[in-house]
Amino acid sequence: MRIYNHLAHKVENFEPIEPNQVGLYTCGPTVYDFVHIGNWRTYVFEDILKRVLQFNEHNVVHVMNFTDIDDKIIKRAKEQNVEFTKLTQKYEEAFREDLGKLNILPADFYTRATEYIAQMIELIERLLKKGAAYKAEDGIYFSVEKFPDYGKLSGLSKGNLKKGARVNDDLYDKEAWSDFALWKFEKPGEPSWEAPFGRGRPGWHIECSAMSIDKLGEHFDIHCGGIDLLFPHHENEIAQAEAATGAKFVNYWVEGEHLLVDGEKMSKSLNNFYKLSDIVAKGFDPLALRYLFMTAHYRSKLNFTWESLEAVQSALDNIRDLVASSKEDGVGEVNADHFREFSNAVGDDLNMPRAIAALWSLLKSDLAHDSKYATILKFDQILGLELDKVEMVPLPVGAQELIKKRELLRKEGKFEESDKAREDLAGMGLEIEDTPEGTKWKVKK
Repeated sequence: MRIYNHLAHKVENFEPIEPNQVGLYTCGPTVYDFVHIGNWRTYVFEDILKRVLQFNEHNVVHVMNFTDIDDKIIKRAKEQNVEFTKLTQKYEEAFREDLGKLNILPADFYTRATEYIAQMIELIERLLKKGAAYKAEDGIYFSVEKFPDYGKLSGLSKGNLKKGARVNDDLYDKEAWSDFALWKFEKPGEPSWEAPFGRGRPGWHIECSAMSIDKLGEHFDIHCGGIDLLFPHHENEIAQAEAATGAKFVNYWVEGEHLLVDGEKMSKSLNNFYKLSDIVAKGFDPLALRYLFMTAHYRSKLNFTWESLEAVQSALDNIRDLVASSKEDGVGEVNADHFREFSNAVGDDLNMPRAIAALWSLLKSDLAHDSKYATILKFDQILGLELDKVEMVPLPVGAQELIKKRELLRKEGKFEESDKAREDLAGMGLEIEDTPEGTKWKVKK
């Protein structure tokens, strides 16, 4: 498999640290609201990456975090006058439900920031002892100046760094090089924990370094997220982890591009901020959204429109019809040529548009039904469209005989009689399509 590594700024062959063993960390949601479909594009791409690794017989240990304490959570809990833990629990449960609807494989470990306070404190203490962090009046900060490799992931210029400039907010200027908060000292009315350097709570960035190191070790294979996390979040993760351990943190940084809506960035002010529940409310299958995400390369922007979702819903329905007709003879042998075409696509930096094209090539082929169905099931280990759950719809009594009779009438040039047979089949609830591979049928929706 070849994958684009943002740390190397190029596509590279993937080589795990340990043979057939892969440590995978993916940045999870900040659980203060429902996840929007732009986030879901990232989680689906990460799921496909994980499936490809497993497809290639790697044992994947997957860790995903829940950010359950930060500025946004505290602000939202105050607005709703609820305990922050009740807020985060609600949205964590909603996220887990939606994972299932999109057929995203569960992580091996879901880690919550509030359950890793001790590990974060220990990491901060290491940074203080090494002089990479310092105490200020409002918290503990990482000194960007003390980490010479800062910027190696994002490629941003050090010219943006103002010596001694500090940022305490979790969200800040994406171009601003500043010392960032590892620990924020206690404020009235905010959750806080005891620490040797002063009671308070963690900054946003430290949690991912602490949790990934705890579960995957100080050096692991792959770290994923959306491209918006590249700087400052992932840049800061590298700085604080490597400054603390003195070793390389992660080998491959793999980031997914933005989802646009009607050509614009998603925003509540533009009324184009959609959740998975909005997709379902309009009658769409969540797997149609998963299919839509696969129509563009994960490193390319994808424009969401309701028209594009309608088109892929129709395509998914057609795929299911073709799968159902291929299922009638059971499971045979996987076809080597079609399998090679598909596996070459997914192994080429997760080229899912090519993989989808390979699926359609298979579905439209004149391959024997049992071999076609076996190959479809193999493909779906990565596609995740639940094609194994497609039920074969039995033909109405007498329909098979009438289809064969119609084919014979067409061969004999008796088109008026064959048209009458088509009408009779339509009366049975069947749509008939004449193709170079023979007559195809499906039940009318």
